[in-house]
Amino acid sequence: MTTSLVLGPMMRYVDETSASIWLETRNDSRVTVRAGHRSWEARTFAVHGHHYALVEADGIEPGSVLPYIAEIDGVQVWPEPASGFPPPVIATLKPGKPLRMAYGSCRTSVPHDATGNRTHGVDSLRAYSLAMASRGGVAWPDLVVFLGDQVYADLTSEQMQDFIRSRRDMEEPPGEELKDYEEYAHLYNLAWSDPANRWLLSTLPSAMIFDDHDIRDDWNASLSWKKEMEATSWWHQRIVAGLASYWVYQHLGNLSPQERLGDAIWQRIIRHRDEAELDLSADLDSFADRADQEPESYRWSFCRDFGDTRLIVVDSRAARNLAPEDRALLDGAEMAWLDGQMRGGFRHLLVATSLPFLLPMGLHHVESWNEAVSEGAWGKRPARAGEKLRQAVDLEHWAAFQKSFREVAAMAAEVADGERGASPDTVTFLSGDVHFSYVAEVERSSGSRIMQAVCSPIRNPLPRLMRYFGAIMAYGLAAPVGALVARSARVPEPPFRWKRVKGPWFNNNLASLEVAPDGLKLWWQTGVVEEGDELHPRLETVAALTVAPRSSRDRAAESGRTLPKSRVPPERG
Repeated sequence: MTTSLVLGPMMRYVDETSASIWLETRNDSRVTVRAGHRSWEARTFAVHGHHYALVEADGIEPGSVLPYIAEIDGVQVWPEPASGFPPPVIATLKPGKPLRMAYGSCRTSVPHDATGNRTHGVDSLRAYSLAMASRGGVAWPDLVVFLGDQVYADLTSEQMQDFIRSRRDMEEPPGEELKDYEEYAHLYNLAWSDPANRWLLSTLPSAMIFDDHDIRDDWNASLSWKKEMEATSWWHQRIVAGLASYWVYQHLGNLSPQERLGDAIWQRIIRHRDEAELDLSADLDSFADRADQEPESYRWSFCRDFGDTRLIVVDSRAARNLAPEDRALLDGAEMAWLDGQMRGGFRHLLVATSLPFLLPMGLHHVESWNEAVSEGAWGKRPARAGEKLRQAVDLEHWAAFQKSFREVAAMAAEVADGERGASPDTVTFLSGDVHFSYVAEVERSSGSRIMQAVCSPIRNPLPRLMRYFGAIMAYGLAAPVGALVARSARVPEPPFRWKRVKGPWFNNNLASLEVAPDGLKLWWQTGVVEEGDELHPRLETVAALTVAPRSSRDRAAESGRTLPKSRVPPERG
């Protein structure tokens, strides 16, 4: 039987008194969410033949946990009968409750059978979903944050290619890559329709930010990369479809009800609530085109406060300034916005950016050297070679934008030193992208601890040979050699030094953090198949640590005591 629900429901922005529930429906319809003795409705809006609704459930008591149902035109569509999963709930935030959240990046959409698990590993998000559903030792988080590459528009699965092949000639550009909005819609359906993950996304609030593969590998790596793409016959349709679909499937649910009221596209939707379904296709295409050509015209970054913890989610892709004379990972408007959010007065300041801010020192030096060479430090011919190298091996992280790196490093140090309000216990950068996980810390003798905690991938592991190469480049001779070559290109020394605390490990992982009395707890978990049961992997902890506030360590040192170390499970991979 064909259901009127295509995808979702997805629990998106949730605060103390409201929740935003997103759905894709098969037709023009009215969506109702019921919880307790209340109900909330929304009319669908259309984009390129697809229909969506965002239901704003408000007036809920703080700290509530309310089972809910979703209806389309009066017919219940969620939860599905006999699904085997617990009822989905609206769980509003409880005032004063310390933040607990999960995060990660890089997740491919392939089947969860033996073949898919052999080629791409066990989906850590799915293993986490099953553990949540069975109450298998998982303390439910307040939200999950996806730090990029929720979908792969350029590296498509067999299932996605079958769909592409059914509608166009794959011998014509862009071949196996996505071309238009219809293909993006199908890719999101593949990514979010597995029953276990679909249940998790229907009950656990989520926040998201893109990275390059949501659009294309090396997206906005440099001006020459952008010009090369714009010279093709297919790029304009691709970037417009990518950003338009991102606004619908990911970004809209990141916003609070108040922030949505300031969004021009959303204003059009709410003005038509009681009229015929609004078709936003032309509006969204025009908006996406402008957002690509004029990055300062729209902000994808966002900031949320959870009691004594601030979470800043930074767009490190679309907001770039690629002009050679003023290269920046964040353009002027975006940097000014971030500067306004980087404040003390919180116990923990979390800065989520898909690209690691603190790469392993070896890679940092190599990328800073490559930026200098690509921009002409050794002349025109080496500059061309440097640009080819930059794109070939993805040398386009924060380290490859030294101006931006140093500006944000100064902000982090000022927060840590109490120059922007009371210094927090930690300033922690949360990232993904690099397909290995690790923890690093800035070497400081006072002030807040500045940390980098990476979780990548959720499901897209590096081949074993690439793991060895990555480890050597990151942690072998790359650090001293990279420092030498960086100096040869007259790259200034970094504003501070940092060291590895834990890692790397290359498993598929989903990371979690919790604000606890003794510090910021961090742990990484992966899915493990036992006795050939591919569809029911067990969740296993790969690594864990507690980042205690510096003041506790100082007091312990002064009294001659040693703080107890957290119990760390053996690392895998």
